[in-house]
Formats: sequence, C-alpha cells, structure tokens
Amino acid sequence: MAVSARSAAFATAASLAVYWLLTSFLHAPHPALLPAAAALVAVAIAAGAGRKRGGAGAPPGPAAVPVFGNWLQVGNDLNHRFLARLSARYGPVFRLRLGVRNLVVVSDPQLATEVLHTQGVEFGSRPRNVVFDIFTANGADMVFTEYGDHWRRMRRVMTLPFFTARVVQQYRSMWEAEMDDVVSDLRGDSAARGAGVVVRRRLQLMLYNIMYRMMFDARFESVDDPMFVEATKFNSERSRLAQSFDYNYGDFIPILRPFLRGYLNKCRDLQTRRLAFFNANYVEKRRKVMDTPGDKNKLRCAIDHILAAEKSGEITPENVIYIVENINVAAIETTLWSIEWALAEVVNHPEVQRKVRGEIRDVLGDDEPITESNISKLPYLQAVIKETLRLHSPIPLLVPHMNLEEASLGGYTIPKGSKVVVNAWWLANNPELWEKPEEFRPERFLGEESNVDTTVGGGKVDFRFLPFGVGRRSCPGIILALPILALIVGKLVRSFEMVPPPGVDKLDVSEKGGQFSLHIANHSVVAFHPIVSP
Repeated sequence: MAVSARSAAFATAASLAVYWLLTSFLHAPHPALLPAAAALVAVAIAAGAGRKRGGAGAPPGPAAVPVFGNWLQVGNDLNHRFLARLSARYGPVFRLRLGVRNLVVVSDPQLATEVLHTQGVEFGSRPRNVVFDIFTANGADMVFTEYGDHWRRMRRVMTLPFFTARVVQQYRSMWEAEMDDVVSDLRGDSAARGAGVVVRRRLQLMLYNIMYRMMFDARFESVDDPMFVEATKFNSERSRLAQSFDYNYGDFIPILRPFLRGYLNKCRDLQTRRLAFFNANYVEKRRKVMDTPGDKNKLRCAIDHILAAEKSGEITPENVIYIVENINVAAIETTLWSIEWALAEVVNHPEVQRKVRGEIRDVLGDDEPITESNISKLPYLQAVIKETLRLHSPIPLLVPHMNLEEASLGGYTIPKGSKVVVNAWWLANNPELWEKPEEFRPERFLGEESNVDTTVGGGKVDFRFLPFGVGRRSCPGIILALPILALIVGKLVRSFEMVPPPGVDKLDVSEKGGQFSLHIANHSVVAFHPIVSP
C-alpha cells in the first residue's frame, strides 16, 4: 500500500516522540519498552517504504529508516567487535546511517591502506561531534582538528619538544628513575607482597610524573599529592564524559539536542575548571619564567618551546592550552591502559613471564640495568609489547577520519563529510589474517610474523597491525610509548614474580570500551613477590 507524505511525516514524528519518552524518562528497564520500540521501528519502516536506500554507489549496509537511519537497529555502542560482525555480513567496507551522520567502516588491510596512506589527504580530516567540540574548542587542538594549515602548524609545534629521538635521549634517564621508584615502592609494600595491590594508581603516578616533568618541569610527590589528585580527577571526568555513548542521539539527530542541554553544560563547566587548573598551576608559571629577563637558557621543558612559538605568533594562547589538553588525554591515559593490559597478560601467562626474565638475565646478566638504550637487545620483551598492542588495541577503531569532499573507496562513493573508521582491532584479530589471533602468544612476532613491526610510516608498514595508525594522522606519541611500555614491563618482570592474588586463578581481562578507547574493565589486583638476585 502506498504511504502518503503526510503519513510518513506523522509516523516519523510519532516514533521520535514516543521513543524518546520511553528512553529518556524511564530510569529502569520497563516490560513495555522493547515491544513499543519494535512497533515504532515497524511504523517508521512502513513510512519509509519506497524511499531510496542511499546514494548511488554508496557502500552496502542495513536499510535505514526515516530520521533515525540505522540508529534504532544498531544502538549507541558501536564497538569494534560489533562492527566486525557487521563486516562479515556487509563486506570489508560498509555504511551505517546514524541520523544525519554517515559512518563508513573499513575492515580490510588494502582499504585501510587507501584511507590512511594512498588517500591520506582525502581522508585526512577529523569528524566533529557536539561533545568533542567543547573539549577541543571546535578544533583548536592538534589531535581532533580538521586537516589543513592549522593541523600542520600544531603538529610541527608539538613534535619538536615531545616527539623526536633527541627528546627520548634527553629524558630517558628520568623515565628510568621514575620506574625504579615504582619497583622500590612495591618492594617496600607488604600488601603488594601478600594479598596484592591495584597497581594502576602507582603506574598512573609514574606516567604523570614522566609527562609533567617533560612538559612543565614539575613533579608530584605521591598518589596523595593534592595536585595529582586534582589533575587525575579532572582528566578522568573528562574521559568519562567524552568517551560515553550517552550523547550519541543528540549528535546523530540535531533536533534532539535540547535533550542534551544538561549533559553539554556539564561538559562546558568541567572544561572551564579543568583548563583553568592547567593554566594557573602550570602554563602561567612557565610563562612568567619565560618573561623574566636575564636567563638565556630558559627552554627547560616542552611548554617553554610551545610558549616561544606563541610569542613568535605561530600559535595562539588558546592553542597552547589545548596542546596541554591533548598531552593529558592522548599521551598519558592510552599508555596506562596498555601497561595494564600487558601486566595482566604476563600474570595470566607465567611461562611468558619466565621467558622475559630469562632473556633479560641471558642478555644483561644480573647487574646491568634495563635502559632505553638496551631494550632493543631484548626481542622477546619487544614481542610481548607487540602482542599486547595487537590483542588489546588501545584505540581499536583508531581516531576517526573524515573526507572533506566526496571520495571514492573500494569502488564505492563516500559522501562528503562521512565519519570513516578503520577497525584496527579486527585487522589485528581476524582469523583469516592471523593464526589463532585469540591467543596471547608473543612468539608469533619471532616466528611467522617476524617481519611485522610497530611503525607509523615507511616501507615496513603491515596494514594488519596499526596500533598507532599510520600516515599523516598517525599518533606521534609512538616514539615515547613503545620504550616506556618495554621499560616498565621489563623492570617489573625482572624484579618480581607477578601472580594473581590468593584464591584467584586468572586476572579478569574483560574489556570496557568507549567512543575511541579500549581498556581493562576491572583494574587488576596483582601480588608482587620480589626476586632475589643470586
């Protein structure tokens, strides 16, 4: 039966109103919710009968309904595993219509090559969303800004003081000292030796000290330091609000944004207080040092170089504070998640722990310390880090890309302004591409996958393994993250037999995902039994 335009409009409006009454105002599941939602979807589909399923030449995907698109079918939690299942049905590139948004999902190494490398300029921008616009001041940062002159300028300004081999050489002794402090603290902690401790907080302090000493020439004294407590509280709340799926509906369907007013105000309030904290306690202090006449050797930390770029007119004061924002979010938390995953896996695989310890003993003996300069001599340790990043990609869909103009991919037309994600987790865990990918087996990187390297450019990129992305919009922090991961895992394995707490056979490695992230759902309690050198 033909459906009139008036009927279609009424069905869509009714679906919209009633669905949101059900989902917005019911605080607990209600028996009527599922059948009511199903009925509304049926009405919307009926109203949309006869409509075209998308633009000519668009990638395949499920049929969309008016206004909602595929949102009522797929929900908010568009995680890497769910998208991998959809790729099995719709192919290596498919499209979801999420309200007014197009989401294009790539799950094939060759197509990933196109998005990240061959057509890196065409797909080199970043999509916007209502929450990240607040947390980046509409792209005043580097990580989430659109591709263009601003991004190139910000990347250049950030690279010199943070992401070069010279920076690694400058700070590696400091990194090692902070890690040795972790080992010393655990040795002196009776709880760590007995029932075990949640080591995450101490590792978080280590990473904050590493990055804040590099960035501000500042250090926290302990996990109870009020400044550390404040900084981590601000960053944790920022991550919670930004990573949540709860605001998707207002991003997908603009007419629903009034329902988001409270959520967005909460984001604005947090960001105002958070940036004021960073500015008053760190940036302005270094700005005063830079403005003090006399000392000709004042470029002591990264923010000094960034403030010098501000003074020369290359960037603005707003850009300065959003560089600080990016480092707090992108450099610290993602590395912490990977350390947590690595430790959980070596605890659950004691044979891997023994092999790492044996390699360190065979190569370095009992007295030579593990340093940034000698971790390259420890290939099995490096394989453990690779396997951790393969099995537990910290950013499983990478940071999303966007095409500013209509583009072509895999023989399909990608509409202008589409959000394009590469399912890097699936590329690294697809059983058609890897042998027994569900197993934590570092030996694969010394055997059948020995040519696979962790890199973001050059001729050695294997597009099945992209934990840091690749190409123009890859993560520049790879130059810091890889040695930090290897150093802390190596030092802990050498110093302790790490085991589950009494009464526990295996640590829980369940996942918890967000808009971009993948981290361990329950922070691990680990017992650290000191190893006495012979």
